[in-house]
Amino acid sequence: MNTRPTTATGLAARRTALRMLDACLRTGQPLDQAASAMAKGLEPSDRALAIAIAQEVLRWLPDLDLLIDSQTRLPLADDAKARMVLRMALAQMLRLGTPPHAAISTALPLLEKGPRRLVHGVLGSLWRLQPKLPEAPSLTHPVADRWKAAWGAEMVEAARVALAEPPALDLVLADPSQNTKWVEELEGTSLAPGHIRLARGSAIEMLPGYAEGAWWVQDLAASLPARLLGQGHHSEIADLCAAPGGKTMQLASQGWNVTALDKSAKRMERLQANLERTGLAAKSNIGDVLTWEPEAPFDAVLLDAPCTATGTFRRHPDVLHRIGPKQVPNWSNCKRRCSTRRRPWSNPAAHWSMQPARSSPKKASYRPMPSSRGTAISPKQKSTPTFCPKASRRQTDMSARCPACLRTRAGSTASSLPASSARNKVGRCKRLP
Repeated sequence: MNTRPTTATGLAARRTALRMLDACLRTGQPLDQAASAMAKGLEPSDRALAIAIAQEVLRWLPDLDLLIDSQTRLPLADDAKARMVLRMALAQMLRLGTPPHAAISTALPLLEKGPRRLVHGVLGSLWRLQPKLPEAPSLTHPVADRWKAAWGAEMVEAARVALAEPPALDLVLADPSQNTKWVEELEGTSLAPGHIRLARGSAIEMLPGYAEGAWWVQDLAASLPARLLGQGHHSEIADLCAAPGGKTMQLASQGWNVTALDKSAKRMERLQANLERTGLAAKSNIGDVLTWEPEAPFDAVLLDAPCTATGTFRRHPDVLHRIGPKQVPNWSNCKRRCSTRRRPWSNPAAHWSMQPARSSPKKASYRPMPSSRGTAISPKQKSTPTFCPKASRRQTDMSARCPACLRTRAGSTASSLPASSARNKVGRCKRLP
């Protein structure tokens, strides 16, 4: 077999995948940020291949390492380049359906002045053995132990099953009235107005409608807070921690005057590029939520506070390798500070929404406290009675009383509350005047 090619087809994609994995596992950079920075200039098909290789390596990394270690007398260092190249080649062979000869011929040129013979020997031995990966990927021991202690063995097993296959691709339309047209053209399915779901495997830049800005990529769950805010009717809203801009574009398309804030200049570049592609408008500001000051109060505030994001492990498997116990308290504290910081920015009749947290266990499950006028409701709904999050769901007339804390509105008395509510007292309610 010829092991000398240096201009093999797809080699650029493999080099990019190698750099992305190094940035993720060695420096802790999120994979999507690494892809945005390192895949520039690649053809859409090569960019999609590079991302697919990197994601499959991160998804199956412990199991790939077991195969590699079974064929070496001494274990390779975890951060050794040879180990990373072996992981990539095996991920292509066992997960992406790449022919073994193609995976090997594009792996060896990545090891300039490196142990090519070792890599070729390991891959050749495994090729002859015809190994198979388990039905579900193994979690790293630290993640499995932490999640098992917090949620039990059944949850860990369910997480493994979910990790086995990446989720489908969700798109949000700039014009929801064109839903039927784009469902037919993209051959997808729609689960909500202005939403289209596609099967995995499409190069995003090559899909119809991308160049003209007819849609953008955004998980259906991530789109819910902005959907709940409804039509803006040119009201002012702040989108905090906004990059890369999915919610900013969503709000702009719903008629809000959006002020987008994020402290990452690189991520804000992506947000601005997305706005230009879709033809939507928003004020972009680079700044930290903890220090930035608005020029005037807003009619609404949407906060997607930074968190560990481990709840997104199925779509972003890199979080399983970047986030550990040391990071969890830091992100939890950051979320609290961001939530407290944004409160003076809203006018007295304002509404705000906080993106649901995706956090690891132990000190990271912060429950956001709504402002005094409700959560994620539009200006047309300002007459809706306020609701206390501590109250029983069976209580229907929350405009007059709060059975969880025994506070009442003017004209009501605590004696009108059921006696059993005293057992549910959990603290002072800030939702009632």
